[in-house]
Amino acid sequence: MDILKSEFERSYMSDNQKNAGNKKVLYGIIALLGVVIIVLGIYVYNLSNRSTTTIVTAPTKSASSEKASSSTKKYVAGKDYKITYSNTNLISKEQINKELGANYLNDISSLMSTKKPSGLDMAKVEVYYNKDKNLLVERLFKNGYKGNQDSARVVYDISQGKIPDNGADTDSHYLDLPLVYTWEKLTK
Repeated sequence: MDILKSEFERSYMSDNQKNAGNKKVLYGIIALLGVVIIVLGIYVYNLSNRSTTTIVTAPTKSASSEKASSSTKKYVAGKDYKITYSNTNLISKEQINKELGANYLNDISSLMSTKKPSGLDMAKVEVYYNKDKNLLVERLFKNGYKGNQDSARVVYDISQGKIPDNGADTDSHYLDLPLVYTWEKLTK
């Protein structure tokens, strides 16, 4: 027997060894692709069978404007708007914020939004406090206002927790009252 194998046998054996290594790599790739396909299938199945709940809120109306739910845009204090509190010795920030919340005037997204019908399209809100009558007088300035001419005025009765429907002249509540809160839109 010939100790030295023929060149054909040596090349045949090395090809078989190479093919065996290539087969292992190919089987590994196929197994990996199979796992990826199974994972994607489970993900797609879960997406298609997931239930969703949609909550729709209808806008409520007040005497001066429509109020609505906020939009998804996030506005940044100091960049998009600024809030200033004054005379907090007369009424606390917490009380002001609570009453503005009840009156839908602390929803920054709604105040900033120019979309109809839900956006209030405000440029500025001034709130004055009548301590004797426990009233907030809100002066609302829509975008494009001129001078000191407000777009609407709302009297909010803190004791009753609502806007009184008594046809009261808002000028009598507003004149010479201390300013306690200002919200201003900074972006144009």
